[in-house]
Amino acid sequence: MAFATELRFPPLLDAVHQALEDVPGVYLVGGSVRDALLGKTSHDLDFVMAQNALSNARRVANALGAAYYTMDEEFQTGRVVLEDDTHSRINLDFTAMQGETLDEDLRQRDFTLNAMAVDLQDPTSLIDPLGGASDLLAKRLQACSPTALADDPVRALRAVRMSASYGLTITPETRRQIPGAVARLDQVSIERLRDEFFKVLDAPKPAASLRVLDVFGIIEYLIPEMAALKGAAQSPPHIYDVWEHSLHTVQKMENVFQVLEPGFSPDTEQGGDIYTGLLSHRLGRYRPQFSDYLQDDLTVERSHRSLLYFAAFCHDFTKPRHRTDEENGKIRYSGHDASGAEAIQARAAALKLSRSEIKLLTNLIRHHHAPLQFSWYEQPLTKRAVYGFWRDTAGAGVAVCLLSIADVLAIYGHTMPQTFYEKHLEGIRTLLEAYWEHPEQVSPELLLDGHDLMTRFSLKPGPQIGELLEHLREAQAVGEVGDKDEALAFITGKLTKL
Repeated sequence: MAFATELRFPPLLDAVHQALEDVPGVYLVGGSVRDALLGKTSHDLDFVMAQNALSNARRVANALGAAYYTMDEEFQTGRVVLEDDTHSRINLDFTAMQGETLDEDLRQRDFTLNAMAVDLQDPTSLIDPLGGASDLLAKRLQACSPTALADDPVRALRAVRMSASYGLTITPETRRQIPGAVARLDQVSIERLRDEFFKVLDAPKPAASLRVLDVFGIIEYLIPEMAALKGAAQSPPHIYDVWEHSLHTVQKMENVFQVLEPGFSPDTEQGGDIYTGLLSHRLGRYRPQFSDYLQDDLTVERSHRSLLYFAAFCHDFTKPRHRTDEENGKIRYSGHDASGAEAIQARAAALKLSRSEIKLLTNLIRHHHAPLQFSWYEQPLTKRAVYGFWRDTAGAGVAVCLLSIADVLAIYGHTMPQTFYEKHLEGIRTLLEAYWEHPEQVSPELLLDGHDLMTRFSLKPGPQIGELLEHLREAQAVGEVGDKDEALAFITGKLTKL
């Protein structure tokens, strides 16, 4: 690991400096300083000051024409929110100094690499009382004090995230603090635990991080259902028990995202894997669409990717409730899709995810087997099957396709027959082709509306109207109805059969 030859910060720092030019003792702290050492640019900036943090935050917001809100009145923390040229959200947090001096404030932080600062009046000089730069250079994650993790138990999760994000080794002294912090996680609000957990999923190597969280006993606080998966055997073609399969599905999802990202080349070191090559060949044409989809976050707090990793981890977490052992020795878990949908809805609500996130996760888990079932069809997918898939998945269809690929790869590993995988990808390509290239096959604009049905056929308002319109939409999608006259004839035919 090498450091940048000089500390460079985003131009926004100059704007903050200009707004607070006459205010002494304003310091940029934490992650943005750490990233500057690594030659990276942080968009979110954290500041501490001896006094008047809230009023100075409002002053910056006014100067930048940005939004402001108070995050914590007790600890005097205010946030300025604005957007960059790509409409990405930027947070500027201003907090009152904890302690009498900057040195005291830094020593109360979590890890040494986050306990560095620069004075806004002299941003070229590093303030590093705990040797964070040395620890960063040596790839060590060192707590700032012997009680750092006990002081805030959520730092146990942060230790896992930081080690994964920067390739750090948690020092023995810091590691010894983790059990005590984990024992106090029940004193932490679920919102804070959730936020840090999803940051772990959004960091590099989420599957490896989930293993570490489990070793530390943290998973049971967030997703207690997962404990029953360990040792839950599965029959071939599964090569792992349910627990290992869940972790490998997350890992395969990482691989799927990498292959489907813009700029991926099969000539990279990943290109030697036949399954990677097939995925790139069959679905690579949709890289721009996948990129747009994954960047369209359902909430500003969590990324779309982290939600899909969460779903990949939990997609089979009700299987142990459904185990049946057949006389031939085969183990089945029939019905876990439906119960999994109910369980993920309850778990997501307990984690206080948004309604849109809960809806996505519920539909995703309920239908995650659909593309795999299509792979067993002898004939190519019909337009009716394609339409039915997008109707039933209710906005989660792209996520279902991504999860299905990762799921199948985790089921078979390198034992998967190439012909089967090719057929699986071909079915998914057919689904995505309709969605992204032929939207009239997925959600055609209706040729008639409810008013037309009531006036033309003397129908009364009620469920029948919706049912008839759904039949018409399907008929249009599969090409049975092409104009208004045909639509009227179609409805007439439906009504005569009632």
